Amino acid sequence: MSDLAAVAEVLARGDAARAVVRVLDRHGFGTVEPGQLLVAGADGTLGGMLLRGALDERATALAQDARDHPATVEAHVAEDAAVAAGLACAGGATLLGHPLDAAPARALAAAFASGVPAALISRADGSASLAITGDELGTVEGSLGFATVDAAAAAHVRGLLRRGATVTERVTLAAGADVLVDLWVPVPTITVVGGGAIADALAAQAGVLGWTSRRADTVAEADAAVATFTDADVLVLIDHDPAFDAVLRTGLEGRGFLGALGSRRTQAARRERLLAAGVTEQQLARIHGPVGLDLGARTPAETAVSIVGEVLAVRSGRDPSALGRAAGPIGA
Repeated sequence: MSDLAAVAEVLARGDAARAVVRVLDRHGFGTVEPGQLLVAGADGTLGGMLLRGALDERATALAQDARDHPATVEAHVAEDAAVAAGLACAGGATLLGHPLDAAPARALAAAFASGVPAALISRADGSASLAITGDELGTVEGSLGFATVDAAAAAHVRGLLRRGATVTERVTLAAGADVLVDLWVPVPTITVVGGGAIADALAAQAGVLGWTSRRADTVAEADAAVATFTDADVLVLIDHDPAFDAVLRTGLEGRGFLGALGSRRTQAARRERLLAAGVTEQQLARIHGPVGLDLGARTPAETAVSIVGEVLAVRSGRDPSALGRAAGPIGA
């Protein structure tokens, strides 16, 4: 979601018409990152990118025209230009540009800014679109024209969300509508405060999951990181220095998962300090400590697995247990 901050800024501006440009169909280019989007505001301001900028000229022109009516263009990128843009090979794409009403635009902007899942679904001709946002994709803004089609679209993207990955696809819904779907699933950033083998293991585990990881070794570094957290982001406090209580207090005023290592004695001492500093019991309930699932972890690598396991469980609203003892659908 690296380009979505700029997209959110454009989408959030006023109630005037804005347009979005997306990749409807493509051939070639090799592996292409999904969820790419170009947005044009009413004042002509642009945000986002398509195919690593290889189609900027065609996409920009389409974005300006599409504020008034939907349109498609065919674009081709030669081998040299594709490689220069970081694509694997030459290719062609059908670009769809279409207007986006204020309500779905604001919903997408808020979701991108806060780091929660978001989906944009439009008819393949660009004649109608809706946005679905929220942790469980429960909020719908806009319409594809019929309630049955809207319901089918919502069910489809909620099914995609369970895969946990950003997706771009063109599909025919059960209701018979030909639609273009973009689903954005935030990539967490895990901020580890402190060093050592567990910090290294957490960075490695983040890499396996496709998450971003960063180290913070001072209160100022950690405080600055936590102050910008979205709902997708994670703090793991390894350092037991009481000075880092300030970082937890900052985190309690914002978003994200807050976890702290340490013995139960360490947790109790931290709890008393935070209560004395004015933190409420309700706020303290947001701190996961000792952080991690009870997996019997003994090594730093196993501890890292238990920590990210708890993060995943909290994000999905699950009470972890063995799949073999569960009665419901796997992955549902």
